[in-house]
Amino acid sequence: MSYWLGAWAGLPLLTILVVLATAMAQERVLYPVKTTKQESAGTSRPAPQGWRVLEPITYENLSVFPVVMRAPLDTSAFLTLDEGLASGQVIVSEGGAGMIRTRDGRPIPVQGGAQVNRLVLINRSAKPLVLLAGELVSGGKQDRIIAKDRIVPPNGDPLPLDVFCVEHGRWTGATGQFSESKIIVHPSVREKAAVDQKQEEVWGAVRRGTTSDAAAAGRAAAPPRVSADAIGGIIGSEARTESYNRIYKRSQVGQSAEAFAEEVQRRFARVTRDLKGERVVGVVIAYGGEVAWADVFASGAMFDGYWPKLLRSYVVEALARPRSQERASLDDARDFLQPLGGHETIESEPGVYRWRQSAQGRYAEIALEALAPKTMTLHWVKIQRTS
Repeated sequence: MSYWLGAWAGLPLLTILVVLATAMAQERVLYPVKTTKQESAGTSRPAPQGWRVLEPITYENLSVFPVVMRAPLDTSAFLTLDEGLASGQVIVSEGGAGMIRTRDGRPIPVQGGAQVNRLVLINRSAKPLVLLAGELVSGGKQDRIIAKDRIVPPNGDPLPLDVFCVEHGRWTGATGQFSESKIIVHPSVREKAAVDQKQEEVWGAVRRGTTSDAAAAGRAAAPPRVSADAIGGIIGSEARTESYNRIYKRSQVGQSAEAFAEEVQRRFARVTRDLKGERVVGVVIAYGGEVAWADVFASGAMFDGYWPKLLRSYVVEALARPRSQERASLDDARDFLQPLGGHETIESEPGVYRWRQSAQGRYAEIALEALAPKTMTLHWVKIQRTS
């Protein structure tokens, strides 16, 4: 103690204050906002009110059931990741990438060096920022995906952002900054990020491509248009020298996915354009006869913003699944929207958001609730686990 007192004693007061202020600023970068966490053995929540499921749009082995609502909420107070990165109001960078400026222009050094599973984010906008698990940011030393659904408060200082890497090899880049990719990874990978939250599971899903009950049970089905090995191989090899973003645009997967997605979107638009007094707020997704996924949002506007990249992710998954002639029914989709009872984990940042995850058997359900400017469930996802 006497040594440290002696070391400080000869320094001017102004120097001491500057050193302390810098250390406090760096600490805000290095440590996340504290969240509270609780778990319960079982819960029983009511089903969301006002959702109606339409007949499916089908193409090859993919069925898309629109979920509509008569009185969706107003989500204009929120900002999406793609919007924020495109406008420059949101900055995502590698750790150790130099200086980041706060909302008042004050520079803060980012210490500690780049890390695979940790980036630095600053939301300089006046809106809360919505992040969804599986959204991809392109750039830095390698592309990353958001680790879990969360909301970042407006006008904030730099904070740590938990991410997963999907490029198992590349660790170089011309810039430490990231840009919007307009991509969310396909469900087999997204599931591992959102539910398992382990880097090894994400890499494993990338290498395996996709799985399905039909394939596992050996039921008769035509082979997929793009093999799971092809998807895993492209991501695992091409991603060492190219960004994940370009893979979907330049590879066999990307070319097949674009044509597939365009046809599904054409049919989707035809079915949903004449709705009277209702808005599409989400979808239930089935591959062959297997209902596998649902994404539902608080508003039609928010769904519209995410829909293009969600559709492409569902299509990439469909391309790697067997081309079964089975079809999930409307009742199957309705049943899938029923909430789970079972083990529940809740994490929250007071006054900002609450994150709920339930698990029951092979199913998982995640709800992202905004707590400001008013309480609402912004995003609800349900997953039939692939393993």
